[in-house]
Order: sequence, then C-alpha cells, then structure tokens
Amino acid sequence: MSLLRVGASEELVEQRQFDGLGSQLIPDDVATDGCGWSPSSSIAIDPDWSTGFYLLRLEAPDGETAEAFFVVQPTEPADILLVLSTSTWAAYNDWQGPSFYTGGHRSSQLRPLPKGFLDKPDPSRYRLAKFADLPRDEVREHFKTYSYWSGAAGWANWERLFVTWAEENGVIIDYATSLDLHQDPHLLDPYKVYVSVGHDEYWSASMRDTVEQWVEAGGGAVFLSGNTSFWQIRYEDDATQVVGYKLDFDQDPVMGTDAQRSVSTMWSDPLCERPESEMTGVSFTRGGYAHMRSAPYGSGGYSVWQPNHWAFEGLDLYPGDIVGAEPVVVGYECDGCELKLVDGLPVAAGTGGTPANFEVLGTAPAHLWATEEGAKGLPDSYVGELNWVAERLGGGDTPTNRAKFANGNAVMGTFRRGRGQVFTVGCTDWAYGLVDPSCSRITHNVLSRFLQSKVD
Repeated sequence: MSLLRVGASEELVEQRQFDGLGSQLIPDDVATDGCGWSPSSSIAIDPDWSTGFYLLRLEAPDGETAEAFFVVQPTEPADILLVLSTSTWAAYNDWQGPSFYTGGHRSSQLRPLPKGFLDKPDPSRYRLAKFADLPRDEVREHFKTYSYWSGAAGWANWERLFVTWAEENGVIIDYATSLDLHQDPHLLDPYKVYVSVGHDEYWSASMRDTVEQWVEAGGGAVFLSGNTSFWQIRYEDDATQVVGYKLDFDQDPVMGTDAQRSVSTMWSDPLCERPESEMTGVSFTRGGYAHMRSAPYGSGGYSVWQPNHWAFEGLDLYPGDIVGAEPVVVGYECDGCELKLVDGLPVAAGTGGTPANFEVLGTAPAHLWATEEGAKGLPDSYVGELNWVAERLGGGDTPTNRAKFANGNAVMGTFRRGRGQVFTVGCTDWAYGLVDPSCSRITHNVLSRFLQSKVD
C-alpha cells in the first residue's frame, strides 16, 4: 500500500505491506448498505499532515490494483475552502450495484468507488468533451480498465486539476467533502471563499442552506463548476446513504407528506420551490451539453460581453472576444439562464430563479438532449433532460415546450447576494482551461477580489 498526498505532485506519505489479510464477502445489498467489512488495518493521521486529498494505492500479489481516499481537514483554517463533490461521486457509483443512472435510488458511501474516479491517466485526453475526437478503438480500450462513469464523476477529472493549478500558483486552499458541508452548518464560518469545481450535481438542502446563508452574511462563493446542484438529494442512515429518486420522484417516500419539498428530484422542479439558480445564478435547465455529440461545438470558449469587468482585469479584450477556446472550457455540461438582448448585448432576463442583479459576462451555445439524442451506453430507461424540463417546467412534453428550452447557453456571470457575492463559470470543464493564461487570470481575479471583500 502506498499513501500519497495528491496536489501539484504526488507526495509519498507512507508505504507498508499488509500480510495475511484474507478476503471478505461482498454483500448482495452493498449498493445501498455498504460493504459491512471488518477493518483489516488502520492508518493513524499525523497532526502534522497538511490538509488535502490523500490517495491509497493498493496492489494485490496478482497485480490487481484498487484505490481509496480520505480528506484531511486543516487544524488552522486558511481563507479558501474547496469542497469535493463527493455526493455526486456517490450518485454515479455503480460498484457491484446500481447507480442513480442504472436503476438505483440509494447509494451507500460505505463501498469503494469504481476504477477511474480517484486515479486515471491523462484526464485531459480522456474527458467526455474529447471522446468524440479519439479513435474508437482507443476509447474501447480505455473503458476495459476504467469505469464507463469515470468520465462523469470523481476527483481525477476536475478537482485534481484545480488543486494542481492552485499549488503551482501559490493559492492556499483547505479541503472538505459534500458530507462535511451537509453535516456542519458552521463549516464555512472561518473562510472568505468557498469553491466548487467540476461536476457538482447532487446537493442536499443542508448543503444549500449552509452556502446560501454564509454568502448572505458576506462570503464569496466561486462555482468553477457546471450542472451544479441540479438534483436534490438527502442523506439518510446516519448520513452513510445518499438518496435520489430523480425522475422517479413519485416513488420517493416523502411525496404527499409535510416533507414533500425535500423530494429528491431536480431543484428547479416546482415541487421543491427552490431552483438552484437562486444560489448559483444559473441552471442546467437553461444550459445543456456542449462540445459533444448531438450538441453544439461552438468555439470551445466563452464570448466575452463585458470586457472591462473586474473579472477580466489584465486581459486585453473586446466585446465578442473569446476566452478558453483552445483548451475547450465549454465542454460536457453547462449551466445558463434565460437571456434577452439589450443594446445588442445579452443580459439575464431575471426568470427561473436567476437574480435580477445577475451580470452576464460571457456566453457559449449549449443544448439539452432529447431522449433520442442521449449518449451511447445510457440505459433504456433514459429520458432526455429536454423532455423532462419541458414536462416539469413547461407544463408538458410537447414540441412547443421543448423549443423553449432546447437551445440554451453556458453563462459566465456574477451577482451580489446580501453582503456577499457569487461568481459562476457555468461549465463543468473550466479546470481544463487553467493551463490557459486567460482562464488562469480570470480565476486569480475572482479569488483575489473575493478574498479582499469578505465582510466579517
């Protein structure tokens, strides 16, 4: 076993060999109730270890490998907290049982994650927004080793890229998980900046309460993520189980009870009465897919509409210039808002929960999939997000209602909320653009401004 702290580089923390551990059976209900295994060994956390993501690489005598992880929280908080999207990892987890995408409604956090969620080669090459550009044989070979779902969830895809950029640029960050955000309403109190990175799709009400109340009090929330908080989930069974009924919301036991607002369907559903755009400014219901099959490729970047905004300080830009095209930051899943033109420039229409003071800084085309447009490999039960949004928000899955939502946008923007502020990039793949000087500068600008503006 090798234990590594993973940042800009992999730091070997400990190495040991386990002998005579034996084997333990995988229960039939592992997907919902976890492994239930007896501990084989333990690792003592040294108080001097830095806050961060710690990866265990395990190798059996026959050469088979596996990974596990844990997060070390800080003893003395810094100014910026990165919260890993572990509730989303749980939703996509199909290790020895169904995920939320293959028929499951409950996912235990007491089971391993599939191969590729925590560690995989060259994530910039093997990302969903690039698979269409790769030889089919290469893609098939990749998925012989790594989970089909490892392109959609996990540390290896997005958070690791942001952490690498942060450490290489002297940005000091602390670490926590979705579960920490859910369980501790005071988690953000010591911090000036909260950061979400990548694919941060599944949120509990407690997670939202903590972030939104903290922003109201003066915090700065930075969403370098997309498809953010699209689905409401609940933690149950002593917070070891993530619950999400999604399209099967009518089967959720809270339906018809006083707790119906906690139904585990999309946050924008009228049943929840709390669209995610109230927190982030944007929503997947007004965005969709980009740089993928059955979706617009666009430029790969954002068209900038307010080049003199503080977010673009230090960049020589004009209206309509594009940032992030070469690394394709606008890829996979994107969040947007309803737009209207004012003096030839797109501005937020202020509908669907998007705050009236939301400033549109950049846009790129996106498209919600209809059922027949879904990616290969999805189960037969797949219902396109376009059909679902038309049904739940438009009042019926009709061609007219689909047309209202089909052609969305990834939207970069910012707004004030109470004494605090929110910035969103509106796409999952921003972290891939941090190697680009323009995207790096924008990220620096946002973090620096929020660090300076926190109201204590």
